[in-house]
Amino acid sequence: MASRPLVAIPADAREIGPHPFHVVGDKYIRAVSHGADCLPFLLPALGDWFDVAAVLDRVDGLFLTGSPSNLHPRHYGLPDELATPPFDPHRDATTLPLLKAALDRGMPVFVVCRGFQELNVALGGTLHPRVQEVPGLMDHREDKDQPVEVQYGPAHTVRLTPGGRFAQLTGRAELTVNSLHQQGIDRLAPGLDVEATAPDGLVEGVSVRGHPFALGTQWHPEWRFWEDPASTALFAAFGQAVRDFAGRGR
Repeated sequence: MASRPLVAIPADAREIGPHPFHVVGDKYIRAVSHGADCLPFLLPALGDWFDVAAVLDRVDGLFLTGSPSNLHPRHYGLPDELATPPFDPHRDATTLPLLKAALDRGMPVFVVCRGFQELNVALGGTLHPRVQEVPGLMDHREDKDQPVEVQYGPAHTVRLTPGGRFAQLTGRAELTVNSLHQQGIDRLAPGLDVEATAPDGLVEGVSVRGHPFALGTQWHPEWRFWEDPASTALFAAFGQAVRDFAGRGR
């Protein structure tokens, strides 16, 4: 285990009962440990308490997870009245600076769901706070009354960009994915390339242009990744990129 490279996974700051906790879902941890074959390094959401450079000096990759919370719209220039709780300002203050600094280093980055939205905002893009209210777009939310296996079940297809990173890594032109989000990309950030789109045209997969490995999905490939060849391929490629980065030294 000591020889495995470290991947930082920023936590959510969440109230559980009367007490505050820093939490990361098991499925994300295992996608890094078993899917990418890397050592998960759980990073508390302490915001600007961190010296970002010092944190990144100690790890070899960055993985941003999904979350029940939403990125606050003030980060992408929308008024507070469009805010849709719950929010997690401690996570916002942790992940956005980490993302920018990790990308500047050429460090491997993989982001999903909320992390996907954070990537777009960190690089200057904007979000739809409530995709289901945008004319022409589908309702991408899960039915929370259903069992979790149904919530994370197949929801719709995404078309992969021909010749793009996702198409190359998975060997596919189209994937069937889950859908558990209400925020989504509005204006794509400069420097991001579209890797996957939903049937309604919503961007659901991106890569950072010119970066060795910086990919994001709006869906959740970590959910039972071992059952899906495309998800397995994405995490295996992330793990290899992290090992390559670690092997070059800092």
